[in-house]
Amino acid sequence: MILKKTRSVIKYLRNNLAKFTENGWIQVLRPDAENINGGDQLSKKDNIKRIASNRKAFHDYFVLDRIEAGIELFGTEVKSLRNGSVNLKDSFCIIKDDEVFARGVHISPYEKGNIFNRDPKRPKRLLLHKREIRRLKSRIMEDGLTLIPLSLYFKDSRAKLELGVCKGKKLHDKRESEAENRIRRELERTIKENNYR
Repeated sequence: MILKKTRSVIKYLRNNLAKFTENGWIQVLRPDAENINGGDQLSKKDNIKRIASNRKAFHDYFVLDRIEAGIELFGTEVKSLRNGSVNLKDSFCIIKDDEVFARGVHISPYEKGNIFNRDPKRPKRLLLHKREIRRLKSRIMEDGLTLIPLSLYFKDSRAKLELGVCKGKKLHDKRESEAENRIRRELERTIKENNYR
């Protein structure tokens, strides 16, 4: 995609990677880019505040696909989320009667909620379209995959849960990924040291 170098494309260029050609034109390298910052799919332009992430899920599973789902909460749970008192460790999702529930998501009781507080580990219903639920259900039953909550965040003041369609890692897979991470960290460290000297 090539655009003429004018003021009208400056807003477009802020959100996409682009380069200038020799004759003064702008060539967009990635027109479908939502975020220039790398692999993180959550961008600042959507007014997103990350609350919690499930780091153990990335250690124990291969994440094959990501889905954003709304989450049904009560008022005191939302206030507790705003304080950041949530834990996604050991959480998982199940599909029951064409509805998706997140289990093991621990939202601590709100300190000023008294009688309105709910059970911290109660199953939370996730808000997805029927076609998304059918697609997830068929994929999980077919391939032996599982649904794992990856992160919890506020997007335009609404609580969202990022689900991952995951496949479990075996012990040798975990060792390989740890070795790759160690090598990547060493490379980054040496590059950083060489740049500052």
